[in-house]
Amino acid sequence: MRPHRTLRNRMTAIEWLILDVDGVLTDGSITYDQNGNELKTFHVQDGLGLKLWHQLGKRSAIITGRSSNAVSIRAAELGISIVYQSVGDKLDVLRKIVAKHGNNAEQIAAIGDDLPDIGMLMASGLAVAVADAPNELRKRADYITRRPGGRGAVREVIDLLLKAQGRWDECVRNFETPIAGHLSGIQG
Repeated sequence: MRPHRTLRNRMTAIEWLILDVDGVLTDGSITYDQNGNELKTFHVQDGLGLKLWHQLGKRSAIITGRSSNAVSIRAAELGISIVYQSVGDKLDVLRKIVAKHGNNAEQIAAIGDDLPDIGMLMASGLAVAVADAPNELRKRADYITRRPGGRGAVREVIDLLLKAQGRWDECVRNFETPIAGHLSGIQG
């Protein structure tokens, strides 16, 4: 049985995001090209959210049951250095992350989309199910996103966490402050 704490109390303690990939960072579709290479589509707002999260000194990790080079590439782009692929027991990997990095479960928000994620969600301080997760996962979640997996659900959670922790305005101000040459490096 999970200890009773308010959602806001759970959110203020979070320092880590533990993310599934398929159905969380992607919409769960599996697409192959003509050569059999797996293709994945990631939402850009999730990416910006994760970059903001990291800039504030927060950490994240990926724990996924599948293996894909696209996951490694995207993780590197976003500064996620802890990536576990082809995982059968996500709870076991979550426990290893906690033990290795000296955090406690209350500092972890786990975001999942399906039954293999139940263990890691239940062992975290904040269990999050994406909007299109099955009822079995949703009823165990502390928070259910409004946005579906792969469509900004991770960003939604990050925004909520940073607002609960009083850090959101700081992130917004960083974009309001003009920086010389700031726009010259942006590519479409």
